Amino acid sequence: MSAHPTKLLFICSRNRIRSLTAEKMLSGLPGYQVASAGTQPGARVVVTSGQIRWADIIFCMEKSHLQKLRARFPEELHGRQLIALHIPDEFEFMAEDLLDELHTKIGMHVALPVPE
Repeated sequence: MSAHPTKLLFICSRNRIRSLTAEKMLSGLPGYQVASAGTQPGARVVVTSGQIRWADIIFCMEKSHLQKLRARFPEELHGRQLIALHIPDEFEFMAEDLLDELHTKIGMHVALPVPE
């Protein structure tokens, strides 16, 4: 493990359900720093160029979020790993099925502990 934690940024539309659940799920995981934001103007936290530059890996819940980031932050995204998770907006905050899906899909890209 490197001395610097891997910085993970989770993006959805409003930063209220999917990306916020991912942030809470991985918060405090050794070796990682996590944050989340949304692409819409009314998001709980609206994504900024600073967040994009901060992140090592950016997980977008849908391909449309990835396209919005590419359109809005082309320079900032240079050298960043961008991953579309293909998780639709049909879950409740911290719902068990959302947690399972996030764990499976994020776990393909970063080392996650096995859930109890």
